[in-house]
Amino acid sequence: MHFDLQEQLSALQDISSYDIEHEHDISTMDARAVAALLERAVEALADSSDAITDPEVFDAYRSLLKHAEHLQGATMIKLLDSISSAFQAQIDATAEQEDSQALLEHKAPLEMYAFLLHWFVIAAEKVKASGEEEAPAAPAPRARKGKGGKAAGSRAAAAKNAEAWTWMDQIPSTLGVISKVLRLKTQRIWTTTADRDTFIGCITRPAYHITESEQYMKQQAIRLNVYKVICLAVKHHGHSLAAQITMMQSLQYYEHLSEPIAECLTVLAKEFDHAQLGDEMLREIAGKTFSGQDTKGPRAFSRFLIRLAELSPRSVLKQISLLLTHLDSESYPMRMALVEIIGCLIRELAVSTDLSTDAQQTQRQLNGLYDLLLERTLDLSSYVRTKVISVLANLCDLPAKFPKQRLAITRAAIDSLEDKTTSVRKAAITLLVKLIVTHPYGLIHGGLLGLKEWEARYQEVCQELDKVQGVVGKAVEREEDEEEGEDGEDEGENEEEGEQDEQDGEGEKKPSRKRKKQKQGSDDEMDVDEEEDAPDDPDEEMADATSEGPSTPKKKPKKKKRKSELDMQALTDEQVALATLESSQLLQLRLKKKYYAEGLNFIRQLENGMKIVEQLLVSTNKAEVLEAMEFFRVTHEYQFDGAAGGIRKMLHLIWSKDNSSTSEDGKELKGVRSRLLECYRSLYFDPIPDMEPKQQVNRIAKNMIELTYDATLAELTSLEEMMRIMIEDDQIHHDVITKLWQVYSHNRPLQKSQRRGAIIILGMLALARRTIVSDQVETLVKVGLGHLGKADLTLARYTCVALQRLNGSAKKVKGSLLDKNIRLDMENPIFKKLQDVLERPCRSKEWFGLAEQAINTVYALGERPDVLCDALIKNLTRRAFTKHAGKPVSRSEEKEKDPDRMDQDQDPDEDDEVPPDATQDEAGGADQDKDVGDAFELSQLLFVVGHVAIKHIVYLELVEREWKRQKHEKELAEKAAAGRSTPTRNNKDMEELDQVAGNAEDEIGERIAAVRETELLYGTESLLSIYGPMIVHICGSPHKFKNRTLRAAATLAFSKFLCVSSQFCDQHHRLLFKILETSKDPGIRSNTVIALGDVAVSFSNIIDENSNELYKGLSDEDMVVKKNTLMVLTHLILNGMIKVKGQLGEMAKCLEDPDVRIADLAKLFFKELSTKDNAIYNNLPDVISHLSVGAHAVDEETFQSTMKYIFSFIEKEKQAENIVEKLCQRFRLTEDPRQWRDIAYCLSLLPFKSERSVKKLIDGLQYYRDKLYEETVYTRFQEILTKARSNKSPNKPDAELNEFENILDEHRRQGEEDQAFEKRVEGKKAQAKKRATRRSARKKVVVEEQEDSE
Repeated sequence: MHFDLQEQLSALQDISSYDIEHEHDISTMDARAVAALLERAVEALADSSDAITDPEVFDAYRSLLKHAEHLQGATMIKLLDSISSAFQAQIDATAEQEDSQALLEHKAPLEMYAFLLHWFVIAAEKVKASGEEEAPAAPAPRARKGKGGKAAGSRAAAAKNAEAWTWMDQIPSTLGVISKVLRLKTQRIWTTTADRDTFIGCITRPAYHITESEQYMKQQAIRLNVYKVICLAVKHHGHSLAAQITMMQSLQYYEHLSEPIAECLTVLAKEFDHAQLGDEMLREIAGKTFSGQDTKGPRAFSRFLIRLAELSPRSVLKQISLLLTHLDSESYPMRMALVEIIGCLIRELAVSTDLSTDAQQTQRQLNGLYDLLLERTLDLSSYVRTKVISVLANLCDLPAKFPKQRLAITRAAIDSLEDKTTSVRKAAITLLVKLIVTHPYGLIHGGLLGLKEWEARYQEVCQELDKVQGVVGKAVEREEDEEEGEDGEDEGENEEEGEQDEQDGEGEKKPSRKRKKQKQGSDDEMDVDEEEDAPDDPDEEMADATSEGPSTPKKKPKKKKRKSELDMQALTDEQVALATLESSQLLQLRLKKKYYAEGLNFIRQLENGMKIVEQLLVSTNKAEVLEAMEFFRVTHEYQFDGAAGGIRKMLHLIWSKDNSSTSEDGKELKGVRSRLLECYRSLYFDPIPDMEPKQQVNRIAKNMIELTYDATLAELTSLEEMMRIMIEDDQIHHDVITKLWQVYSHNRPLQKSQRRGAIIILGMLALARRTIVSDQVETLVKVGLGHLGKADLTLARYTCVALQRLNGSAKKVKGSLLDKNIRLDMENPIFKKLQDVLERPCRSKEWFGLAEQAINTVYALGERPDVLCDALIKNLTRRAFTKHAGKPVSRSEEKEKDPDRMDQDQDPDEDDEVPPDATQDEAGGADQDKDVGDAFELSQLLFVVGHVAIKHIVYLELVEREWKRQKHEKELAEKAAAGRSTPTRNNKDMEELDQVAGNAEDEIGERIAAVRETELLYGTESLLSIYGPMIVHICGSPHKFKNRTLRAAATLAFSKFLCVSSQFCDQHHRLLFKILETSKDPGIRSNTVIALGDVAVSFSNIIDENSNELYKGLSDEDMVVKKNTLMVLTHLILNGMIKVKGQLGEMAKCLEDPDVRIADLAKLFFKELSTKDNAIYNNLPDVISHLSVGAHAVDEETFQSTMKYIFSFIEKEKQAENIVEKLCQRFRLTEDPRQWRDIAYCLSLLPFKSERSVKKLIDGLQYYRDKLYEETVYTRFQEILTKARSNKSPNKPDAELNEFENILDEHRRQGEEDQAFEKRVEGKKAQAKKRATRRSARKKVVVEEQEDSE
């Protein structure tokens, strides 16, 4: 029969209309008839593979395939077996033929088998699909199908043992048959190219068909067989172009094929030595353009390119010049792919050597590729920028370090720290960590990177180089200069070699960069090295690292004399000597200098970047914070100078709430707090291997103490929380605590900061474990309140804090009457010591801090603290008002600077020698008697009086609670007794008893309130009542009492008195506002603001009436006063202590404050205020008026940025609608163009999401239509129109918006015409006025002339 393969393949496109001459309708035949039909065909082929040319046999197979969906699984297996085995027989027979004519006879059978196999693969998919669908619904028939197959005697079915048909298992063997076909010499059988291409297309089509299923391509056996088929067809049968077309289409439509196609091309190039197809595909991809909107296509192509670059980087390198066009592609996945490809190429060029190119060419290629990567750090897409940085981080691991590129990478990474996208910033920090860990500057001195040490080394090598160059003759120096210039060019290429020379020259072994081991274990050796390397003259300034050293300027004056007489013999000798020198020492020194200069450059760049990373520690993105913490941990281990600041700032993260989350790449992130504790443990607490236990304890204790050095109050508070958590988790060993006590109580002279640090840490630890302090009370009293405490008042202060921990840190439960505090008898030696410390004469300002904590300790621990404080105040009063011997010192001679002798003298007895009248001032104001007392002693008295007053209020609350508790216990006992005596007592009596108890509690509360209100400051028996008038007099007479310390202490005491009694507050609170307004001392103003906040909490109604005065602090020139005012107002407003009456505009001004901390606090305030019901909405009109017009108005730019932030909190649709209406009405009330612009800007900030908002804007047209000629106002309304149109609301009023736009244009034109007309009128008026003036002038002249003539 005649068989045309091309025609048959075309007809097969539509199987339903495919015509078969002797067709069997399988759908109407039963299973036995089908089996019989197949059996006959199989037997025919078994006899001879050429039997396929018999029309009946061929049509039988075609009929079965056409109706494959009706076949049983076993039939399909038998069908495939027969086609495969007969095809193989035909292939074997063909392979044995040598005669060309005989070969042609095999052409038709081969084509027919290829056609059947091709059809079978298409049909098999259908059977597979239907089998899967039917399998769950009807399992029984599947078993029966298996049986039928077994009866038919199919080998495969027998092997399957009645299992269901699975096409996937048959695929490898089918592909094996196709591979076998492709080993034939097809050009001898198909003499025309078209016929051969048709056959090869038919035989490879099954392979491509199989690749379309992702499930199949996951199987390695199938994947490798597919590669084999395609590679054989391309290599031996001219299938290259067809394969290229198919592969390009596959990349377009099947995303899962990106990587398999790359693998296939790699196999083709490496195993079949045919790289042309890969090259052609790369060229075609290079010529494609990808749209920014298309995501699927670029992603598939990018994955293909990346995989190919990983597997076969050299083939991609050949085409890279063409592919680089995609670096400017609209599609960011393609740009990302190119970035990753460049990374693969750099790795390939750096690691493997290509014999066909020389080293210089490779270096040039590397430089070019690195430049391309660095350019991409400025890409528009944050995804690309992140990818660039991650690729650069991976390249840091390369054995070749590329010093020049590393410095450029470091610069780019530091610039990226300020990127607006968190993922880029996080990647930049990771890159910096990688750059530090893999840095190449550890060859001579180990891996540490302290700036000062490196500067010293650079200085030393510059000096050595100067000495060597000084030996060389003047004449030769010119030549040497030229050579140095040439050497400078070669240094980049000889970098690795040069570093090796340095190593050999130093005669040192290359130390490992295991950071922690080296840092701790080799400290001594490092110190010795640095001493040996230190320059002779430590005062000499170091040359700038970026310059080439101080040798250059020194040579300049010598150049002028070079043309003088030259001794040729001397010149020759010197040249010989120089040549020898050049070859060794000079070259080595130059390279060493370059090495140090690069190292210094690297260190300085990182030091500059640390400030930015510090800011990222408070980022809202958790992953970014964790990376920043890791950065500071690593920089600290490498001993960077700036790392300590970051480590300290990290401490505040202890307050963050811990909850694990997932990052963008799917990894689980640790909590910030747990990571912080890990970092601190690894840096300060973890034991170091190979160290004695005693040394370990000493080291940990020393680290803990050093954490307190120069720490701010905020840092100490955070450190306290960390120590509390660590001791609760038993992470601090008992031996370390013992060591801290040893340091605190050591008899030998120690640095003050060490002893202070020990007691600070012990006080922190005692928060969680009271026994740490309670077991050592005697030590505390002996050391901190004894001889050493008197010499160091700060030590005594922290000792008092530690003593307060005897009460533990159990917080009182609201409403509970229980008091778990320990109270000590007033005869306890602690109190006697505290009183002695406070009464001891002293002139240091540290005394005030000590006094505060000492009084706190008395009130925290004492059974009757008022007894001790009573005696203390009386004694201090006697001292302050006792007349001192000696001539009083005039105020002009007062020492403004406090001597602060306590910090200088170890012997406390010397203090007594300080003349008591060293700083004197008027005390009682009795000028006529010249009765002058000591201002400092009076300050001490007033400070104690004020602090006792405030602590006594707290003490009264405790007394009230204790009374209530006793009363409660008594009532419970009475109830129990009553219950026993009359068990049938009715409920009414019980309720009456409860009411009586409630009344009794109220009486206790009222009694205590009366004591506080009338007795503390006004009672005849009250000691404090004497001091109220005195404090008021001192605060109110600043012209008399000019001593700053006295004024500060008096103001503080006055503030505390105001918090005690509402009567006292009502009488004198205006004086506090006056002090805030008139005081020139920012410290006093700052304290006054905080005091006003406290008074407002105590008596809110009194301060609320004068709250306007409070806001004045927001315009104070001192930043601390401003910040404290903002914090106090934030606290009072958010907690409802004072009402906002139109002053919110002053708070809004702080949003644009130049000080970042104040701006951040203001933002936090408005963010919190927005959570209160309608608070921002209600005050918005006042804020706009305050900032736009009047004395408080700000410039337009500030107004706009402020309002933009505040309007971000207007989210409710109803609010936005009402604001539109109110703002439109404002237009009619003003004639000021500035206000028009401000109102229009505010309108443009609203969302206009609803139809009602737009309607209200259109309704308000009458108010603003005559203002539209103002260009800015018109532009704002155009912005509103754009916003309204962009909303996707279904009820969007498009017609009305178009009409509104036309009206706006019309009114704008009309307004402009009116303005032009007004200008013309004004111009004419001006001209008329001028003419009238001239006429009157002429008349005047005429009159004067007439008068003269008369």
